[in-house]
Amino acid sequence: MSATGAAAIDAVLVVVFVALGRSSHHEGSAIAGTLGVAAPFLLALAGGWLLGRVWQRPRSVRMGVVLWITTVSGGMVLRRLAWHRGTAFAFVIVATIVLGAFLVGWRVAVDRLGWFSRRDR
Repeated sequence: MSATGAAAIDAVLVVVFVALGRSSHHEGSAIAGTLGVAAPFLLALAGGWLLGRVWQRPRSVRMGVVLWITTVSGGMVLRRLAWHRGTAFAFVIVATIVLGAFLVGWRVAVDRLGWFSRRDR
């Protein structure tokens, strides 16, 4: 799997996280609204890709953990400071759990299930 493919999976999963949250709060599914809420987390995800040089080992579980930590922490900081949105404790907990399951989870599944050849790892 290419780094581009892995980055696309990560970005889609961040947007899915936001869409699920907006749906559970009956905020609608408008694309613009979803992307507006996802933006700080997508920026933090991109920062994690750069800081961790994730493109070198995009499917690594360790890189997934780096992305998880940077996406949650960076996304919350950006959401609070740049977007002037709330970061309630419950939201931080839910975001940490869901983004961890998403960003690390698919990498664990790929690693454990051997969906790609050893050469791709």
